[in-house]
Amino acid sequence: MSITQNLSISFSSSSSPFLAPSTFNSRSQVSLPVKSVSICKCVATPQEVDTAYKTKVSRNENMGKLQAGYLFPEIARRRSAHLLKYPDAKIISLGIGDTTEPIPEVITSALAKKSHALSTIEGYSGYGAEQGEKPLRSALASTFYADLGIEDDDIFVSDGAKCDISRLQIVFGSNVKMAVQDPSYPAYVDSSVIMGQTGLYQKDVQKFANIEYMRCNPENGFFPDLSSISRPDIIFFCSPNNPTGAAATREQLIQLVQFAKDNGSIIVYDSAYAMYISGDNPRSIYEIPGAKEVAIETSSFSKYAGFTGVRLGWTVVPKQLLFSDGFPVAKDFNRIVCTCFNGASNISQAGGLACLSPEGLKAMQEVIGFYKENTSIIVETFDSLGFKVYGGKCAPYVWVHFPGQNSWDVFSEILEKTHVVTTPGSGFGPGGEGFVRVSAFGHRENILEACRRFKQLYK
Repeated sequence: MSITQNLSISFSSSSSPFLAPSTFNSRSQVSLPVKSVSICKCVATPQEVDTAYKTKVSRNENMGKLQAGYLFPEIARRRSAHLLKYPDAKIISLGIGDTTEPIPEVITSALAKKSHALSTIEGYSGYGAEQGEKPLRSALASTFYADLGIEDDDIFVSDGAKCDISRLQIVFGSNVKMAVQDPSYPAYVDSSVIMGQTGLYQKDVQKFANIEYMRCNPENGFFPDLSSISRPDIIFFCSPNNPTGAAATREQLIQLVQFAKDNGSIIVYDSAYAMYISGDNPRSIYEIPGAKEVAIETSSFSKYAGFTGVRLGWTVVPKQLLFSDGFPVAKDFNRIVCTCFNGASNISQAGGLACLSPEGLKAMQEVIGFYKENTSIIVETFDSLGFKVYGGKCAPYVWVHFPGQNSWDVFSEILEKTHVVTTPGSGFGPGGEGFVRVSAFGHRENILEACRRFKQLYK
């Protein structure tokens, strides 16, 4: 039986901006064998439920501006719906960028040792410094920022870069204008909306008012034309970029830092994939002269050590970075951290310290090397099928171009025909339309099988 004969799932295009009218034209028809199942129908849950009692508290109007669900839970929802439709299908997830390979033993042994020590009088510890334990802050400074003028107390250890992005937004407040790469990690835009920094969503251009979307595409080398950008207060910039995989060159980052200085802006530089960089591209914004006066850097162990579940990251706020009144940004960030956060888990921090040992660094490089081999396999697959492919050299993501096609339609077609989950480019912003992101996070056998299915679909 053909896949398309098994089940129809109805979605309302008015319930989500991701559910645009279909314009996808299949290049071929491919069906994978699946078990026939009973017909069911998924319907949207009503947004409002009648209750006997309602409070008099008004909903935060900024939450009402958000467009449907956050990207990755939406993908997970569609994956679940697909599994209901095809319960015997072997779904391969190359969508959400979650690591799959085991954490190296040199790191887990440190996690276990710290965990066990908590059961002893000598080893127990409770609340720690909100900014992180001093040995870890020192190790981060010497490992990633040696000779760059970053000191231990410039570094704030956290439960991940994503969490720090929202904490930074609290520091900035609502009366600022943001600029983001387009496409970019959706947490930047969504947190700006929640903070009240934006106007309403403009459906005709698929953008929020009062955000400067800096278009990054193959034509401009995935680096924005800064001369066309109106002055922003805060610039979110990710390199290597998620989702495009593009890593900014030194010359490009010099331009970015100078643009920030000329406009009195602050850069929030997301370097969560810096260890994937090959070649001479800067791994830190602080490699650029003058960056400490205009830039914050946030990063994470998630994609280096498989800490997506362990949770550990850090943010650098140099003392030289000042608000317009001369007040240090670091002091306000420290105040927010102390108010909103009790510090990263002491067990996670023990693991982080092990990551930065010579043995831990070697182990992380081996894991990163494995994912980069996966990336090469995916790139070669789409190259062989005649697609334009970007990224994949300095990041664990492959950015595949489907010109003239709706990216959610491409996502749906791939899922329906191959049972492989990808990520639609438009979920990262209007500049991602016509692209699909394929993640290299996966077991090798799953990567090879997914590529076999891609070849069967697009041959």
